[in-house]
This record gives sequence, structure tokens and C-alpha cells, in this order.
Amino acid sequence: MPAPSRPLRAVIRLVLAVVSGLLTAQAFPTHHGWWWAVLGVALLSATVMGTRWRLALLLGLGHGLGFFLPTLSWAGVYVGDLPWIALSTLEALYLAVMCVLTTALQRPLLSTRLRPLAYAVVPLSWVLQEWARSTTPFGGFPWARLAFSQADSPLAPLARFAGAPGLTFAVAALGALTHAAIVGASHRVGRPRPLGLAPAYPVVGAVLAVAALAPLGVAMTTTLPTDGQRVSVLFVQGNVPKAGLDFNAQRRAVLDNHVRATVAATKGEGTPPSLVVWPENSSDIDPIINLDAKAQIELAVDTAKAPILVGAVLDGPGRFVSNASLFYRPGVETPERYVKQHPVPFAEYIPYRTFFRRFSDKVDLVARDFTSGHAPGGFQVPAAGGRSYWIIPTICFEVAYDDLMRDSTMQPGRSDSILAVQTNNATFGYTAESEQQFAISRLRAIEHGRSVVHVSTVGVSGFISPDGTFTDKTTLFTQASHLGTPVVRDEITPSDRIGALPEYVAALAWLTLLALGLWLRRRPAKVVASPTTARKERIGV
Repeated sequence: MPAPSRPLRAVIRLVLAVVSGLLTAQAFPTHHGWWWAVLGVALLSATVMGTRWRLALLLGLGHGLGFFLPTLSWAGVYVGDLPWIALSTLEALYLAVMCVLTTALQRPLLSTRLRPLAYAVVPLSWVLQEWARSTTPFGGFPWARLAFSQADSPLAPLARFAGAPGLTFAVAALGALTHAAIVGASHRVGRPRPLGLAPAYPVVGAVLAVAALAPLGVAMTTTLPTDGQRVSVLFVQGNVPKAGLDFNAQRRAVLDNHVRATVAATKGEGTPPSLVVWPENSSDIDPIINLDAKAQIELAVDTAKAPILVGAVLDGPGRFVSNASLFYRPGVETPERYVKQHPVPFAEYIPYRTFFRRFSDKVDLVARDFTSGHAPGGFQVPAAGGRSYWIIPTICFEVAYDDLMRDSTMQPGRSDSILAVQTNNATFGYTAESEQQFAISRLRAIEHGRSVVHVSTVGVSGFISPDGTFTDKTTLFTQASHLGTPVVRDEITPSDRIGALPEYVAALAWLTLLALGLWLRRRPAKVVASPTTARKERIGV
């Protein structure tokens, strides 16, 4: 039977690349099949390895669209297909570039005794690709990273030691190892092994296999700590009149929902909670300047006999508005505040508004741009027995940014803390966005060794323990309030100590392999190939 033609082989590879993206999407909520991420990476690695750069670019784009279009489908639920497709395409381009650079780095290694190092390029490239799209453009969009699919995985404890980048590396390393194992097995059952692979091939391969499996061993033998001082915290999910972009057209109803739910949960003679947490946008009426809104919040504070952390939209400074966490204490008129540091581009502010209006008038749904805060926040909460703790606020998509979460957790003098993730998922309807965000919060709990109070206006909300398990999880578009006893911890985890070191190490390792590849290209073939090799292996399509 004749071999397929080159165009047909390229089409087959493209189909497989799209399938690999669809498989990877199955790892994310609400599918929850964490192992699909490993298989998706393995299939992409097999599809791309050995291709020329133009085909690699196309394959990476195909994988990216197969992955991001279903995973980010919530982005267009109320604003139309254009923003969803544009965001998915932008993110897919990072994967396309990743595949081009990966195959270029692999090529000089494939016909040498160091061929196993070609598989090592895969997890390094994934870490750097996610680093790039988490920081660029406009501050980046770190959603849908491989790490964020692993909240229920046996690999999840790795977040404690190497953060989200380390967890992404482990997932991609297992994918590359799966690819290598299948290639090795196919050689053993009759296919000729690649030329020029003795004797360093098995040694290097064994070392890389151990390196790929070591994170799994570490994760499976780690018992995550959950000890600490227990405190009573009430979260309130007040719900909105209806889902969609115009939920805040009835902003007074949203505020009233949270006030009524808080009063209902705390009235009586029982012991008051140490803290009440409301979600983002629980008061889109500025309570600093609107006396009626202020009075309603003070009613809730007085009834609860406890501080309330309120998500509010404030007027100003100047032409801007602020997405803020306001901390109201009983008997104190003026609240403390934290302002969101990373407003979401095209959702909370419009960069280059005039230019992008040419493509969609939806940009004007953001009538006023949100300003950026300049420092992490924290509020001291009195607790039973005289020992206080700190509640550290994070607003909505900020939970996906490594540096913001790390800086917030490691504030000097605020180590005895609980993390609060205040979010509003009303604008994404009955989609997977809220579950995806909740999964990110679970990983952050493990990474920073902290309890997390994750509370949404409409769900999902819940208490998350430092080991990533959760209680009192709510459903979408329901009103709910739950009293829990999260633990206060002051540990600095290994991940917090090393900070961004995993990305720097990945970059250094990638550059080292680049230097090795450039050296191999300049060496005579007989130096790096087997002495019996009479010709170089031809790689490509």
C-alpha cells in the first residue's frame, strides 16, 4: 500500500492536533477528567515532533483552537461570538508559536544519541508558553493553564512546592513521557529504532523518565497540612434578579438580596461569626456617597455583630470607577478598602477604545474604565480568644495571576490569614466559567497553604481547605448563606519561597537545549551519531 502523500499527511496531522486540543479541554471543569490533559499533550507532541516550522505553526493553531474554543465558550455567551473567537484565537497563537519553537529546538536532537532530550523540550515549552500568555498583552490572560485542570488530580499537591508553573511542567512531562513510551514500544515490536541512538540513548532516556515521574512520586507521598486556628466565617451568595450583562441594572435588588440574606442568617441570640464575606458587585451602588446604600450595609453589620467584607463599585477617581473590597467594622463609619489591581481588559476597561470600536460596538458596554489599585489588601479581623487574623481579598480574575496571589499571601505582618476570592459570575450565565474559577481557587489553597472563602454573587461559592478540598459548595443562580470554620494558617509554603523560580529555571533549561542544538548543528555527523550510521535520519513531512 503506497504511503500517503505529503499534503494528506499534513491534513492527518492537523486533524490529530485539533483532536489533541479537544482532549485537553476535557480536563477542565465541568468535565473534570484531569488525565485528558496528559493525553492531549502526548498527542500534540506526537503530531508536531519532526515537522517543519510552517506545519508546526498550523498544528499549534489547530490544537489551540480545539482547546480554547470550547474551554472559553463562556466568553461569548452574552456579547456574541466575536469576543469569544477573538480571545480563543489570540490564546491559540501562543500555542502555535510554542509548537514552532519546540520543533525547531527538537530537530538537531532527533538524529543523535541525545534524542530523548527532544521530549524534554515539551514540558519546558509549555511552562514558557503559559508564562508568556499570562503576562502579555495588557497584563496577560492566565486562564486555562494545564495546572488549573488538576484540582482533583494526584498531581495537585505539587502546587505546594512549585506553584502552578511546576504543576503545568509535571502534566506536560507526563504527556511527553507517554509519547516517548509509545514510540519506544513501537520500536520493540518491530519498527526500526531511530538511527544513531547507541549507547547514550537508553541512559539519557532513563534519566528523563525518572525526572518526569519524580513529581508524581512527590505528589502522591505528600500529606497536605490542614492544621490551624479555626474561626467562624459566614459567606453570603445573594443572587441577582436575572443572568446576563444587565444584572447590574437592578443593582439595588442585588444589594437588598445580600442584606436580607445576611440578616436572615445572623439574627437571633447565637454566637456571631467573626466575619461575613459578600461577593464582588454585591453593592454596585457606591456606599461611600450613597447614604441609602450605606445605611443598608450598616444594618447588615449591626445585625451580624461582625465585620462584613463587601464587594463594591466606587465612583472615581476622576473619570474612572473602582472595583473594590470594602471592610465594614461594627461601630466604625468609614470602611477600609482594597482596589482591584488588575482590571480585566475589554471587560473592565477598553484599551484603544476608538480602534476596537471599528470591530464591535460592544466595547461601549463598558461606559467608564475601571482604575487599577496599586497594592495588595488585607484587613485584620478580631477572633474569639483575643487572637486576630487577616482576611486577604482577591477580586474575580485576579485569582488566576501567580504574582498577585503570591504578593497578597506574603504581605509582611499579615501571615495569619485566610484568602477571600470575591467574584461575580452573573455575566457568564449557566456556563463552566464559575466552576473553572472555583478550581483555580482550590489550586491556590494548596499552593499557598491557606483556607479560601470563595464567594460569588450567583455561584458557585464554597469554603476551600488548605488541601484543596471544599465544603458548602453552592449551585448557580441560587441564594445561599453558609457558616463555616476555616482554619487560619501562617505558613510560608515552598512555592511562596521560590516565587517565579520555576519559570526562570525552565527558561534557562530551554536556552541550554538551544545552545546544545546549535552546537550539534555545527558538529560533523559522525561525532553525534552512531559509528555505524551511514546516513542521517530524515525528519519531516
